[in-house]
Amino acid sequence: MKYISLLVLFFMSGLSYGQGIIGQWETYDDETNQKKALIEIYQTNDSFYAKIVESYVKGTSGICEKCEGAKKDQPIAGLVIIEDLKEDDDEFNGGTILDPENGKTYKCYLQLLETNKLKVRGYLGFSLLGRTQYWRRKE
Repeated sequence: MKYISLLVLFFMSGLSYGQGIIGQWETYDDETNQKKALIEIYQTNDSFYAKIVESYVKGTSGICEKCEGAKKDQPIAGLVIIEDLKEDDDEFNGGTILDPENGKTYKCYLQLLETNKLKVRGYLGFSLLGRTQYWRRKE
């Protein structure tokens, strides 16, 4: 009976992170802490992607003017900004993230820190040279 209780406890402790990274997340401005966008992370086969569902930034055209290639001049809403992430233990990495404000694409990794808190790191070359944001799961 003692072992069954331990198994149940172990299983229940894993439920808090059971949702994983899939779902809707809110992003916030690094300086003002104002809500910037609603992002949806989804899985296709064994890769993870994210798209902008809604942008809350006022005074912009709503078009990715600085993006390059097929994403140039595309609407921000619906724009896929994270591509080809693979799950690797407690991180999701190997993919890229697009910053629609400057049109640049960076390597990235995600890490679920808590059920409702996601660490998002975009970087050039080495992960030490980059920027980290913390996204909050939409309730």
